Amino acid sequence: MKAAIKDDYLAVHFVQRSNWLRAAVLGANDGILSTSSLAIGVAAASDLRDPIILATLAGLVAGALSMAAGEYVSVSSQTDVETADIKREQEELEEMPEIELQRLASIYEQRGLSKETSQLVALELTQKDALAAHVRDELGINEVSQAHPIQAALASGASFTVGGVLPLVVVLFMPIAQMEIYLYGSAILFLAFLGAISAKTGGSPILKPVLRITFWGTVAMGITALIGYLFGVNLA
Repeated sequence: MKAAIKDDYLAVHFVQRSNWLRAAVLGANDGILSTSSLAIGVAAASDLRDPIILATLAGLVAGALSMAAGEYVSVSSQTDVETADIKREQEELEEMPEIELQRLASIYEQRGLSKETSQLVALELTQKDALAAHVRDELGINEVSQAHPIQAALASGASFTVGGVLPLVVVLFMPIAQMEIYLYGSAILFLAFLGAISAKTGGSPILKPVLRITFWGTVAMGITALIGYLFGVNLA
């Protein structure tokens, strides 16, 4: 029983969720905001439903693919950097083990251990797994923070799709008259709900994320609607 508790001690902490939660929240937020903004911009210049549906659907598909691809490339770049650093660290351990041992000891000393204890801890960890000790304590790479490109790409693409479907449903079924208002109101509700869910999942207070996401959502959609009105392009 005690062993099981030890192995699962991070289960009650939210840092384990940081990678996929960041990608999912970013994707859903972008899906709601960019698709709604695009629909509002077109609705401001058209009295017909078809152009709004076409623009919203195109924005949804293109945005989901772009989000997934962009997240994969971005996180893969981070993985490449981590891999290169680990390889460099391995070479340094082979070429100058004594210097690396002292470097590891100095890290522990800076964290508050005495010089003697730091030397002892560094020596024992080096004897067990030198590379793992340096990767964790010198490079700051661990299982929790390590990048996962496929996971991030799938989370972003799927969450963008879910977020983008919401304004599409509004465009399909709400009255064409005052469509911009319907889109704005529903998007704010969706964004507020997303902010609350992400805060709850991440274990943080709800009010601040909700206010932040709805404020910037209002700014983005307001600017897009203004552009649609200013250009005055008639798509009817």
